[in-house]
Amino acid sequence: MKERKAIIIGAGPAGLTAALEMLNKTDIKPIIYEAESDVGGISKTIDYKGNKMDIGGHRFFSKSDRIMRWWLNIMPVQGAPAIDDIKLNRNVRLSGEPEAPDPEKVDNVMLARNRLSRILYQRRFFDYPVSLNVKTFSNLGLWRIIKISLSFTKVSFFPVRPEKTLEDFFINRFGRELYLTFFKDYTEKVWGTSCREIKPDWGAQRIKGLSISAVISHALKSFFSKDSSISQKKTETSLIEQFLYPKSGPGQMWKRVAEVIEEKGGRLYLNHTVTGIRHNSYKIKEVQVENKDTGQIVTQKADYFFSSMPVKKLIQAMNDGIPENVSKVAQGLLYRDFITVGLLLKSLKIRNDTKIKTINDIVPDQWIYIQERDVKVGRIQIFNNWSPYMVKDEKTVWLGLEYFCNEFDQLWNKPDEEFAEFAIDEMVRIGIIEANNVIDYKVVRMLNVYPAYFGSYDRFDVIRNFTDKFENLFLIGRTGMHRYNNQDHSMLTAITAVENIVNNVNSKDNIWAVNTEEEYHEHR
Repeated sequence: MKERKAIIIGAGPAGLTAALEMLNKTDIKPIIYEAESDVGGISKTIDYKGNKMDIGGHRFFSKSDRIMRWWLNIMPVQGAPAIDDIKLNRNVRLSGEPEAPDPEKVDNVMLARNRLSRILYQRRFFDYPVSLNVKTFSNLGLWRIIKISLSFTKVSFFPVRPEKTLEDFFINRFGRELYLTFFKDYTEKVWGTSCREIKPDWGAQRIKGLSISAVISHALKSFFSKDSSISQKKTETSLIEQFLYPKSGPGQMWKRVAEVIEEKGGRLYLNHTVTGIRHNSYKIKEVQVENKDTGQIVTQKADYFFSSMPVKKLIQAMNDGIPENVSKVAQGLLYRDFITVGLLLKSLKIRNDTKIKTINDIVPDQWIYIQERDVKVGRIQIFNNWSPYMVKDEKTVWLGLEYFCNEFDQLWNKPDEEFAEFAIDEMVRIGIIEANNVIDYKVVRMLNVYPAYFGSYDRFDVIRNFTDKFENLFLIGRTGMHRYNNQDHSMLTAITAVENIVNNVNSKDNIWAVNTEEEYHEHR
């Protein structure tokens, strides 16, 4: 019997999940083509002189039981304390499973981490999401608290209808004053355009359950009891207090998945770009692939095709036979690109003013959201606090400064040295560091990280209606669906697509339905 094959374009979480699901549930052999030199997509981990960078920050948390089981089947939870747990005499949720790994002895292990993110606004720290406590009220001041309260009360009675923009979405959930204080500037840094130009879909996907009412409810519930389970199913996603994290960053998970795929007979080709897709009668026949190292071009036939490449590039690669309206919408799809500056420091200028103990008493945050208008940096990651094993020397502090930009704009085109100097100046200006404490830096650029909810996005249904007609083509993942999915949602799109093949389901509706429900279900 002829061997069935599937071509998977992209070795990010969606592509690798699809490949492993096929190997576990079907007789289909996956062939993966990845344009980059490593797997993981934006979930990769970059190693710079022993210091590891998580591009974008990835908490391993999902309310989908199947995703939690999927992750833990690849990488089990720690059964003994990590090095920082030991040194700080910190209680940590350990696996109760026999033979659970010790992170001090083995690498293939998930750490259980407590979550802390804060906002820097007017050079003061606020909890993220904003919490109702004495410090928040003190930092904001009485007059602003009154304005926030009145603003929220007003919108509770007179919401913006219809909700046409992301600004409308934020105002309806938080009131205009809180939106202007904590959401507007950061969001416009991310997208490079006004919240009035962005569709509300982004908010509906990313923070659909978060509002002032949800924050108040969470605060009251936390006063009496806390959900100590890793799944935290009763907690809004934005309010979770703990998560899992691979010992050496998210890329460790996806490298291990890639190894398992190859062990099971799948094939993975790095530095290979799909440049052409031949199709006929709404069926994909073969792809044209270029080896970026040698320039050699080959064609590969298969029975099924999974794409997590940017939709714009997918339509371009399909060449002839594309309706004019589909091509036009595809050309109008926009993306936001991303630059991370890894900054290695002797110490930070900001001090730990919390009761949370840390190694060398650095601030305990994983992320700091920068809501300051006089700098372009959007977020700061403190890699030490994601995992102590991300930093080669525990006496140093390893930061990731996150910038949002467009390819070939002024930020993107800065040479690495100039960009690092620019980033250091911004950190000094907002009081995070002192310049003489900088040891080293690393600049990493990533394209097409954020699919934009403007441009021709409001006509995306034209593309979906076209691609859904191809019975053997499956669009999966964040860039593959032009949807700002979390890692777990991207995985679920891949799992659902494979299950459709197994169950002979021709409709793609259940794939597009992932992460559109108001509440989590098994398939979220």
